[in-house]
This record gives sequence, C-alpha cells and structure tokens, in this order.
Amino acid sequence: MSTPPCVYLDNAATSWPKPESVYRAVDQFQREIGASAGRGAYREGMESNRLVAAARASVARLIGANDPRQVAFTNSGTDSLNSALHGWLREADHVVTTAAEHNSVLRPLQELAARRRIEVTRVPCDGAGRVDPDEVRRALRPATRLVAMQHASNVTGAVQPVAEVGRITRQHGAALLVDAAQTAGHLPLDVEELGADMLAAPGHKGLLGPLGTGILWIRADLTASLHSLRQGGTGSHSQEDRQPDMLPDKYEAGSLNMPGLAGLAAGLEHLERHTIGAIAAHEARLAGQLLAGLREMAGVTLYGPAPAAPRVGVVSINVAGYDSQELAALLDSAFGVKVRAGLHCAPLMHEAIGTLAGGGTLRFSVGAMTTEGDVAAALAAIAAITGGSPSLA
Repeated sequence: MSTPPCVYLDNAATSWPKPESVYRAVDQFQREIGASAGRGAYREGMESNRLVAAARASVARLIGANDPRQVAFTNSGTDSLNSALHGWLREADHVVTTAAEHNSVLRPLQELAARRRIEVTRVPCDGAGRVDPDEVRRALRPATRLVAMQHASNVTGAVQPVAEVGRITRQHGAALLVDAAQTAGHLPLDVEELGADMLAAPGHKGLLGPLGTGILWIRADLTASLHSLRQGGTGSHSQEDRQPDMLPDKYEAGSLNMPGLAGLAAGLEHLERHTIGAIAAHEARLAGQLLAGLREMAGVTLYGPAPAAPRVGVVSINVAGYDSQELAALLDSAFGVKVRAGLHCAPLMHEAIGTLAGGGTLRFSVGAMTTEGDVAAALAAIAAITGGSPSLA
C-alpha cells in the first residue's frame, strides 16, 4: 500500500515545514558553535552572544518594541504566559480574562486563584469567538491589576479587538497581557498600537523557529514589579546573591536554548526577508480558498467570523456523521492530510460556539510555508468524504 503525500495543515499548533535556513542554523550551531551565551569570551561564546542579540533585535523589530532588551527568551509561549501571570499578580488582585482563552492562560489563573486568592472574571465571547471590548470595560474593578487576552483565537481564527481593550486598560490603570500565539509571525504587530504591557508568543509557530523557544516582551517600567519566575546564573553580576533587576537578565536564569534560538533567529530572518505583510496576504488568500471550498460542501458546518471580519488562517469545521477525531484520523490515513481535532486546549471557546459537548471541531490552519496545492488536497479529501465538490474559488 502506498503512503499518501504529507499535507500539513496544523500550523496553529506548530509551523512545519520550517524554512531550510532554520534547519541549517540549528545543525550549524550544534556542530560548529555549541557554547552557552554570556558564559565565555572565546570565539564560540561570542558567536552565541551575537546570535542571541540578533534574535532579540529581530523580535523587537517584528513587534514594534523600542529596546531589544525588553524581549526575554523563554522555553515556550506557555512559559512566557506563566512568567507574566505568576510574576505580576499578587494576593487580592483582580484579573479580567475571556472565554476565548487557551489553557495556557486559563490554567495558571485557576492555579493562582486557588493558591493566592486572586479573583478572576471571564468575559464572554460571541458565537464567532470574538470578545466585545465593552464587556471588558464593564468587568473592570478598582482592584483589577491585569487584563489577559489573546490576539486571535486558535479555534475560530477571530482576531480580537486588542487595541480597543488596550485603550480601556490604559484609562483604568490596569496592565494588559497579550497572548500573540496565533498572530506573531502571521500579522503585523506593534505593541504600542495594541496598548500592550506584556506580549507573549511561542517561537515554534508563526515565528518559524524550533520547539522549545518562546518570547516575552515586557514594558520597561514594569520590571520592578514583575517578579522573576526563576533565579540562577545569568553570566552577569555573578558576585551578587540576588537575581539581577535589569532586562532581560532578570527573566533569563540558566543557559538559554541556544540551538533553538539559532533556529529562531533564522526563522525571524526569513520573516523579515519575505515581510510579514506579504506572509499575512499569502495566508489570508489560502484561508479564503479553504473557506470558499468548504462552504460549498453539504454536511460541513463552519465556525468563526463572517467572511469580511478580521481573522487569521485558522478554519474550524464539523462534518455531519463524523466525530472530529475520527475524521482527523481518516484524513491522515487515507489522504495524508494532517489536521487537529478536539478542543484545542480552549474549552470555554468551544462552549461559546456550541461544540464542547460534541468533542470540539476539526481544525485546518495554514502558515507561511503552506501552498495552494495543500489547500486543494485538503478540499479534495473533504469532498471525497462528503460527496461534495472541491473548489478553489
């Protein structure tokens, strides 16, 4: 039996394939450099320092940050969010978040509520997965210290009105933490325009880096109040027994994942070379083709924003007569189409769109390396299953 070709459409989880430059950078680091950053004045150590500085500067340019030192490297987007939430919140604080959030926000907040007696208010989202900024405004209290929300949904693709929420938090005096897991590398970002005080993202999704990498951007004036989650060696101020207070050392205890950061630097260079605007247009075109084809097929239910509403390249569906997990397994085994099924670590979102009881949705997600051929193959596979007619209109 022949193996079906690989059609990868799970970029909302992890981008793949990576640009060839990413693979080369990881391999070259392992074979030719191998040294920790900030730990040696010899040639290889200095090259590691250069790689980290280049990656930090690239991230800063990508998100519109003024100072690369405001970018701390972490182990993942989840690590970044935990660093922000656990580091910022204190006993008796009030937090506003949304029903659209990923478990990387929901679970740390639940843990903090249990351990520190913080209070959490979750504002609802509509049936397309979009949050109303006025709901956030109404949820604010005098004790509200933080609003934590995603920039785009990993279930419906809906882009949230973060800039409007940022203006609200500024007026109130609360900090805004933005989860950019589905927009960093996919859409143009500017932390000032968003009104963000902290922005978290993984390196392995839209930023095209390897797994085990993440970023946390921190507004400089928050440093004194944002506790470090870990303490340890930084290669700086080694004579002191306390973690340095300066950015980014305060949040980078221990040796950085240098092979991962070498790959992330290459991924960021690819994004800069091809421009985020062009990548966003590419992904929007492919998502539009996918949506257009799926709308024509009988038995397919689509979830998410209206056609003209802002969205990223995430498309969730259900097909009549199929459990989403069963359908994902069939697409993989018979057609080589790799997609994600289930709750996507966002149970409250599935409750909002009415798919929780049924076990969630089948999710397609395009990326920078996705091709029109990938979309055509996915549509042909769904058409074969449903008896519909694929379209690339």
